[in-house]
Amino acid sequence: MDEKERILFLRKELERHNQNYYLRSKPEISDREFDELMHELMDLEGKHPEMDDANSPTKRVGSDLSNEFQHIKHQYPMLSLGNTYNREDVRAFYERVKSGLGGAPFDICCELKYDGLGISLIYENKRLKYAVTRGDGVQGDDVTANIRTIRSIPLVLTDDCDCPDTFEIRGEVLMPWDSFEELNRQREINEEPLFANPRNAASGTLKSKDSRVVAARKLDAYLYYMPGNEMKGVSHYENLQAAKRWGFKISDAMKRIKTLEELYEYIDFWDVERKKLPVATDGIVLKVDSIAQQEQLGYTSKTPRWAIAYKFEAEKARTQLLDVVFQVGRTGNVTPVAVMEPVWLCGTTVKRASLHNADIIRSLNLHLGDYVFVEKAGEIIPQIVGVDTEARSFMPGPEVTFIKTCPECGTPLVRDEGMAAHYCPNDTGCPPQIKGKIVHYISRDAMNIDSLGAETIEDYYNRGLIKDVSDLYKIKITDICGYDRSREKSARKIVNAIEKSKQQSFDRVIYALGIRYVGKVAGKILAQHFKNMERLSHATIDELTEVEGIGEIMASSIVTYFNNPINKELVQRLQECGVCMEMPEVEMQSNVLEGKSIVISGVFQSHSREEYKAIIEMNGGKNVSSISSKTSFILAGENMGPSKYEKAQKLGIPLVGEAEFLGMIGEKDEDNL
Repeated sequence: MDEKERILFLRKELERHNQNYYLRSKPEISDREFDELMHELMDLEGKHPEMDDANSPTKRVGSDLSNEFQHIKHQYPMLSLGNTYNREDVRAFYERVKSGLGGAPFDICCELKYDGLGISLIYENKRLKYAVTRGDGVQGDDVTANIRTIRSIPLVLTDDCDCPDTFEIRGEVLMPWDSFEELNRQREINEEPLFANPRNAASGTLKSKDSRVVAARKLDAYLYYMPGNEMKGVSHYENLQAAKRWGFKISDAMKRIKTLEELYEYIDFWDVERKKLPVATDGIVLKVDSIAQQEQLGYTSKTPRWAIAYKFEAEKARTQLLDVVFQVGRTGNVTPVAVMEPVWLCGTTVKRASLHNADIIRSLNLHLGDYVFVEKAGEIIPQIVGVDTEARSFMPGPEVTFIKTCPECGTPLVRDEGMAAHYCPNDTGCPPQIKGKIVHYISRDAMNIDSLGAETIEDYYNRGLIKDVSDLYKIKITDICGYDRSREKSARKIVNAIEKSKQQSFDRVIYALGIRYVGKVAGKILAQHFKNMERLSHATIDELTEVEGIGEIMASSIVTYFNNPINKELVQRLQECGVCMEMPEVEMQSNVLEGKSIVISGVFQSHSREEYKAIIEMNGGKNVSSISSKTSFILAGENMGPSKYEKAQKLGIPLVGEAEFLGMIGEKDEDNL
């Protein structure tokens, strides 16, 4: 490949990685590896000016624009910062600033670089008006409804606040470590893909269409920049101190320094101390403090000349790969796990690391006995990031390949098209899946039988007391109280908790069945739409995919589940035991919406989308998922999808706002009282 071909290749590759990072929140390479590719492309483009292209990744920031949200143009472009990983580049930046200012004295404002999602907040008359993501730097997604759920972002400033009538403040939306660990713990229980780090989790959360999900995940935000000429301060530092007085969360770690030596001391201090912070940081941001000097230094097409980001090295360790084992989860997902010689990394001893899937194993070209490099993704999840091939012996150990059959029951593994994971399809006969489904069934978010736990289920299963979830309802106190009845009190508590679970709602029952790809949200959607187990169990793929939020893969999984006679019998036994198999009858409130077909789109303040579906039915209306000429109107919340908006405009379908709709059915909108 010659240099011109390399330029074309790098442009495509960097664009792909941009989409993985900004749109999918699933980066395949580290920030440093991305930056190295970007610098290589910049160097090659400099050598070949005839290859200039306005759409090159070197000419613009990455984009997180989504078609699911309305787009808002930034008053001032949201540029990215140049990155460096070594002190020589920091010194070069310092010297460039000195030269650019003609030797005039200057201060550098040093700040922590938070690893989150860039956000721009616009305030008018002391009230939050818009919250917009970075997007492509020119325009971003309107995520105002979701930002309102973040408690550290003020919605209304105090009356005595001396802020401008209109101003913008920018910062980073973050997921604290505690929230991140809890989220991944729940996703692991549900066998959902884990977020690699808090940044990906924050990005995925902020782009949720359900603001209740955002609120539940307890995001945080730090603000660090105020663009424009509205501020009275003469320096960046003074502007942020003013913002702090107004109620914005500004980091106490911000510090003004004058010399290069002070700058190095700041970097060294926070390279250690950052590990004690409640949120993720991945470096230091250095900014010329004077606003006038910032304007004097100006900008490149992509970055300000008066600022740079110094990124910390990810902590990495080298150890030996001893084995790879394959674990089977409750939904049959088979996960390869590397067993390594124990090594100290980021404050803990690491001896196991997930290899995720067959593609990761193939890309690493692993052999047993290899010396591997291990990092903690987001300083939490250990992962193998490379192999020390130079240390590989002349006769390497066996190559690691993904297994073809289930290690527990011997069933040939399956891999759905477009999915990364292999799984064992023998969901009714594979022991880990059977036990896993029972543990899932009793979990808090499912049937909430809190008197039982995984170890107890293991014991009951091994004793032959239970073979599936329906057997739980056959357990008697005498079965589990001990031969001398010494555990009678706890046995009675367990039996009572199992009996109480029959009162759990229908949506929880759907989720509790453990159907592949059906989570809590999907359980609620399916319950609201199909109303009872009879209708759901006979639904076709086409009928399922017509339901908003249910895709083809999930629909196929649901049909496969109910086509299995063993699962049909299980559901029948649960019904005979008295488990809830239908939604309660809807009590009609009025017929004001009778004969109307209504589409719901957007995010709402007073009720969730599912609650609005129920309200529509209680007032005689009909919920439909797609817009057509027969649609009566669209109940439109904030962040209505652009495609639905365009179709509604084309067909002349009226848009009815939340307040207008509530007035239509006679319910007061308390937010507007």
